[in-house]
Amino acid sequence: MAGLAAAIRLKQVNEELEVVVLEKGSEIGAHILSGAVVDPKSLDELLPEWRDMDCPMAETPVTDNWHWMLSKGGNVSIPHLAMPPFMSNDGCYTGSLGNLTRWLGEQAEALGVMVFPGFPAAEVIFNEDGSVGGVITQDMGVAADGSHKPDFQPGMEIQAKYTLFAEGARGNLTKMMKERFDLEANCQPQVYGLGIKELWDIDPDKHVPGRVIHTQGWPLSESDTWGGGFLYHQANGQVAIGFVTALDYKNPYVSPFQEFQRWKHHPAILEYLEGGTRVAYGARAINEGGWQSVPKLAFPGGALIGCAAGFVNVPRIKGSHTAMKSGMLAAESVAAAIAAEREHDEVADYDSNLRESWIATELKKVQNAQPMVAKFGGDVGTVLAGIDMWMRQLKIGVIPAMKHHRDHEELQRADLHKPIDYPKPDGKISFDRLTSVSYSFTNHAEDQPNHLKVADLELQRESELEVFAGPSTRYCPAGVYEWVTEEGEEPKFVINSQNCVHCKTCDIKDPNQNINWTTPEGGGGPNYPNM
Repeated sequence: MAGLAAAIRLKQVNEELEVVVLEKGSEIGAHILSGAVVDPKSLDELLPEWRDMDCPMAETPVTDNWHWMLSKGGNVSIPHLAMPPFMSNDGCYTGSLGNLTRWLGEQAEALGVMVFPGFPAAEVIFNEDGSVGGVITQDMGVAADGSHKPDFQPGMEIQAKYTLFAEGARGNLTKMMKERFDLEANCQPQVYGLGIKELWDIDPDKHVPGRVIHTQGWPLSESDTWGGGFLYHQANGQVAIGFVTALDYKNPYVSPFQEFQRWKHHPAILEYLEGGTRVAYGARAINEGGWQSVPKLAFPGGALIGCAAGFVNVPRIKGSHTAMKSGMLAAESVAAAIAAEREHDEVADYDSNLRESWIATELKKVQNAQPMVAKFGGDVGTVLAGIDMWMRQLKIGVIPAMKHHRDHEELQRADLHKPIDYPKPDGKISFDRLTSVSYSFTNHAEDQPNHLKVADLELQRESELEVFAGPSTRYCPAGVYEWVTEEGEEPKFVINSQNCVHCKTCDIKDPNQNINWTTPEGGGGPNYPNM
């Protein structure tokens, strides 16, 4: 969304500019997954008439808002008066972020933006002076052994005066830019949650269009983990349900997928799902670092926008409006630089303008919410986070910004914990991972190089398996990783890369940072419908 917002704004400022958007999915929106409850603030700025332009997000305004603290068998509703006013969902809309992205793609193309789905940016072009000069798309038609198949096509070289990186959370090129230009020198490390989502058709008598429910507490409270769930009543008699597990969990036996399945059986959630039918499934990592984890945004020839930089408002569970605004601000800076006949330099005013924008104002109010809960746990941490947000809202005695610890560093040895006995799926409300992946409509071309790169397989066996009991077999929501032992042989690390839904959790949570997620052949991955 940040990339499309930037493209639209560039054309609005100067329709003569040549603007290219590269999309790794098979179509615009194919890889977009979110709750979503959308704050329309940026849409109002970018396309003020969007509600009258057949935008799918306009169908379902939020009408009813609940926040529940769950215990194993019950729930307590947190009163709205206990939360600061900026936590309200009044004026927001719930719907498919994927469909909103598809609609934004149409608006961009109508303005003359060149949109290329199925072409992931795989390499960065660097000029002689070290500045970014564009990107090269992924080669097509490469066999698993590296040889060229009959349909081989080399990647396209896209040269640009400025390149905006809008890869979402934990993008592989964004990682490279952060390291090459030392963009995180003066910020806290980024931390993440894993969001798993399903779309359900439910009994019409149970459907309340615009109802928004958020939960926290059980079942994660039983494993000293934190996160929460959501249930949004959207258009066409459907509900979007999902569960976010913070990836700083310590117990290597935790399975975010299994925790989600348990959550669906809570009586308050089960009430809505019984008699319904699941129609889609997916997963994606989410930035949770907040304001103190925002890196330097601009560098010679390029900039980070959207979730590549990390602008998610964690307690509000919203990031699309801030992502879009960052793209718009970057576009305005780039357009001004080109008008001044500049290229490949650093658009430093983008960084400064963003840090003076309403993005900064909003994120600073909630910047201690995530670390408070991470440090003090779900119950005490939530109370302290609420106090901190109220203090920031009222501008009284603000607590300094708290620090973060990298998620993979928080994982503890397996011998410090007991395995978790998760219940078997019933096939009606809860499901197994491989069946679930089929509902993401994931597909990767056969006989292509593995896009999940393991740097040291021996380290993986000696540490990830023998010390941490193979957490990759549990943190992956798509069943990509397996440890297979055949008689008389060492355990073998099996990577079912064709299952990958591009959530990036392995890249984040592997205890040795031994797994590197890279882009597969264009068009590969999930094909999310209405997600």
